Amino acid sequence: MERLLIRLPFIVILLGIATLAMVVPAIHAYILRDLSVARAFFYSFVLFSIMVVLIAIATNGMVVRRRARGYLIAIVVAFTVVPALMAVPFYEALGTTAFTSAWFEMISSMTTTGTTLYEPARLPDTLHLWRAMVGWLGGFLVWVTAVAIIAPMNLGGFEVLSGEQIGEGTGVGAAQITRVADGSERLVRFTARLAPVYAGLTALLWIGLYIAGETPLAAVCRAMSTLATSGITTGQGGEGGIPAEMLVFVFLFFAVSRLTFSSEGTIRGNRNLLRDPEMQMGLICVTILPLFLFLRHWIGAFEVEDQMTGSAALRALWGAVFTTMSFLTTTGYESADWDTARNWSGLETPGLVLMALALIGGGVATTAGGVKLLRIYALYKHGVRELEKLVHPTSVGGAGSAARRIRREGAYVAWVFFMLFALSIALVMVAFSLTGLPFETVTVLTLAALTTTGPLVDLAASSPIMMIELSGVAKTIFAAAMVLGRMETLALIALLNPDFWRR
Repeated sequence: MERLLIRLPFIVILLGIATLAMVVPAIHAYILRDLSVARAFFYSFVLFSIMVVLIAIATNGMVVRRRARGYLIAIVVAFTVVPALMAVPFYEALGTTAFTSAWFEMISSMTTTGTTLYEPARLPDTLHLWRAMVGWLGGFLVWVTAVAIIAPMNLGGFEVLSGEQIGEGTGVGAAQITRVADGSERLVRFTARLAPVYAGLTALLWIGLYIAGETPLAAVCRAMSTLATSGITTGQGGEGGIPAEMLVFVFLFFAVSRLTFSSEGTIRGNRNLLRDPEMQMGLICVTILPLFLFLRHWIGAFEVEDQMTGSAALRALWGAVFTTMSFLTTTGYESADWDTARNWSGLETPGLVLMALALIGGGVATTAGGVKLLRIYALYKHGVRELEKLVHPTSVGGAGSAARRIRREGAYVAWVFFMLFALSIALVMVAFSLTGLPFETVTVLTLAALTTTGPLVDLAASSPIMMIELSGVAKTIFAAAMVLGRMETLALIALLNPDFWRR
């Protein structure tokens, strides 16, 4: 089996996995006796199985030149073309929507953005499960490709640590997938290594949420969406209360640092989780910002004596901590006590705070989006060092060669990425503005798409943005921005590099 997978093109394997995944919702709908939905998924499974088998036979053993480029293109296709295949059963099962809307829904799930066009009551339970599954598979795709393809090419945040050339070139990293180890072998090896971890963590959280009081469907969807940081829900959860939120909070740490599940791509000798820069930056954000919001709420509630109780204060603090962690990892879950905190204080917490958290993002090689904590850390260390040099111009920075590399080359490429990200925000905002949308809506939509934090459209604006009311052009821009945010600008620029296409 492993030899067969190595001989097949990566995109064919992805199409096969997407096709096999349709069996689960087909069985789920059949058990619920929702036969029309079951038929939509089963017939789609049969049709696409035949197509994938024929394509696999035709492409078996096909030699692909410049494999690094080919795999990078395949990742782009995975977030654009594969969702079109997944949209077919969704479109047939729902029956009251356009195919472009179903395709948009699948891109949103596959990129772990989680934005939806539909009210929860409009979708059958099986389609809620399918959305969560697509997001879960998209999150696992990010896990595997980050260490198997993106890391050797010095992209996705790994360029901060390596100091090598970005993209394919003469660097050691690129050689890992062009000469030393074939990309297919790396994909198969890391899939076999990470799949049990990813599935086991999801199952563990599912059981925990079910014990906490969530319904089985809401628990499994929330478990998959937490590990994938997609923020997808059925709209029926919430019964678990604070115990369920605490479970989700613990599992969100897997999106803060890759050291929580893998040591690939780390500096040798720097694999202590508590000393990991990403974990440290994440803990600082989750500690300082909630305390700031808590004090702000406390000042606002000072005049409301009848509500100034210890339990209300603790619930307000927990609401701030959980929501901060959720948006820092670009998941987008809102604590049930987030509104309690605002009502308790009598103040409205601006959505700008949530957008800033999503902009920072989570860890490198995790399912989180945003700028990434490692890049923020590199810029922070560079700034501290520059301040030290102002005070002591002849001082020598220590902490070892790895730390010096992060402060110099790492900070440089982090700043380049930050500028490219800011440019992407400006261009996407201009594109949205040309469709006639107001400035606030444009800002929220842009950051929600580029940081893959879909729940921002409901929580960051003064009033929830109705995605279904957007024009077709605006939806297309949003879909393209989601893919751009998931792939990152540096990866697409590397793909457009002329040297990338020369023989």
